[in-house]
Amino acid sequence: MKTNKYLILITFYIIHSAFYIVAEATVRYVSKTGSSTPPYTSWATAADSIQKCINICVDGDTIYVANGVYYETVVINKILTIIGSSMDSTIIDGRYFQNQTIIRTSKHLNISNIFIRCAWDVWWNDGISYLETTGNVNNCRFERIREGSAVYLMVSSVNVSNCFFRDVNTAIDLICIEDTCQGTYSNNIIYSRVGFPAVNFPYGGSITFTNNIVIEEYESLNGVQAYVKEITAIGNLVANFERLGFSIASTTGNGNLHLFNNTVSNIYSPLSGNAYGVRGNPNTILKNNIATKSNRGFSIVYSPNVIIDYNLLWDVRHPSNGTVPLGDSNLINIDPMFVKDTIARYGGSWDYHLQAYSPAIDKGDPTILDRDGSRSDIGMYGGPFGEIYTYQDLAPRPPRNLSAVVDSNRVRLKWKKNTEADTSHYNIYRSTTANFIIDSTKLIGSTRDTNYVDILTQTYERLYYKITCVDKQGNQSMPSEELPVNFTSISEYPSEVRDYYLYQNYPNPFNPTTKIGYKLKDRGYVKLMVYDIKGERIAVLVNQEQEAGYYEVEFGVGNGLLSVPQRGIASGIYLYRIEVIGEGNIPVYTEMRKMILLK
Repeated sequence: MKTNKYLILITFYIIHSAFYIVAEATVRYVSKTGSSTPPYTSWATAADSIQKCINICVDGDTIYVANGVYYETVVINKILTIIGSSMDSTIIDGRYFQNQTIIRTSKHLNISNIFIRCAWDVWWNDGISYLETTGNVNNCRFERIREGSAVYLMVSSVNVSNCFFRDVNTAIDLICIEDTCQGTYSNNIIYSRVGFPAVNFPYGGSITFTNNIVIEEYESLNGVQAYVKEITAIGNLVANFERLGFSIASTTGNGNLHLFNNTVSNIYSPLSGNAYGVRGNPNTILKNNIATKSNRGFSIVYSPNVIIDYNLLWDVRHPSNGTVPLGDSNLINIDPMFVKDTIARYGGSWDYHLQAYSPAIDKGDPTILDRDGSRSDIGMYGGPFGEIYTYQDLAPRPPRNLSAVVDSNRVRLKWKKNTEADTSHYNIYRSTTANFIIDSTKLIGSTRDTNYVDILTQTYERLYYKITCVDKQGNQSMPSEELPVNFTSISEYPSEVRDYYLYQNYPNPFNPTTKIGYKLKDRGYVKLMVYDIKGERIAVLVNQEQEAGYYEVEFGVGNGLLSVPQRGIASGIYLYRIEVIGEGNIPVYTEMRKMILLK
């Protein structure tokens, strides 16, 4: 074989040039414990300031930054790689500066393992600002970005991955009017607050958005808002926003808008809350997505020929706005059976993996496969970017909305039907004592229906009921809220365990003690107080955080946390009042009733 001498020369030149660049590049160090002696080429002589080190760098240098807090802002006009020791403890702190941006660069910048913290009271501040350049942001942490963006990209192509954002207005903000920018944004965890979209591509090019968690912490309107040439969004969770989970449109009118295997939950505006919104583009495909707890699943405007199929909608008022027909393989009003279907919050225990026997397992588009090669599951953990995990065979949720109607010697019980696909039947338990523990001695019947008639063969003053749900594998749920039935006050019935409820005390009138029951829909801070007829508080019976459920406390002469010195109380009318404070320190329930002490 003949060898081309020009190829040899070109190859030698490329290798030589590459070697020259590498040889010229320098590794430099920043640390609070170094001597700060230029050129900062060891930990012993490390610079005490990041900017001081940058000032003597040349293109291609790498800077290692030790743990510590660096109170400065940084301007970069060189091609650099900056690597911190830890995203938790290598901190660039801009809280005490009025500069709007902590790191500003106009050259290619790779940055990783850095914690960037901004001044909360500075308007339009940014964490990292890339101006008409490229780069990578990996394994970084951003906090307290009030009105600007954690990562601001102006006509830039930057990849952002494995980053954590908290207390940020907008985590990623890409402005690229020419539609030339590209970016991959993956495996980021974003907690957004205050007004603007959590992720914003108002003018963007070609975007890939995969396996991100985007959650609203406080008063944000939209989750992911994109006006781009094209976007592929796969495997993301978007939760708790007011108006829109995904809001997608194309700048060209014909770019690809593809949303696969995403989960959108709790888009809570009662009128305008849409899980997926698409506008003005025919090349749109939405498959294998889940929408839950929203006003509308899909809102499609000016987008003919959109494909919407193999999706699951649950607890959604309207599947779509009706402008585009949904495919025949969508699952409408079907419980996905999440492992823990609670609202996704910072520090919360939500878990949107699918349980065993979920109707979303292997029900995605047959042409899309999970990582294990099986047909795709619907939702954020399905598809080629999803997870291989073991489906848990969990017990059903406790039955809800238990109510009773007393008719002669019959107590007619009724409750809301469980929605798990593997539901089998219900067990009914009864006791004469409050807060009883269910066991076989208290089981009085089973039924596949959602009602049961308890025929009494003797007289009772008060009974308590609980219901459990049993699935086809024999797993039994935790018991429902406890329903007290007071036969000495039949005027209360029909009786229902409401979301929150303060029950009439019993016995009433009382002497010397009485019991007060109340029910909580959700976890909250509870205060239960007793007042005399003049409105003076005489006791605090409960003053603490409590989980959802039924509770009962005793009140009598001299008990409770008295607000005045211990004293006897006279016969007469007394008032008891409950206050419940929910998430966000918001009052969710107050009620007051009368009771009578007779001595």
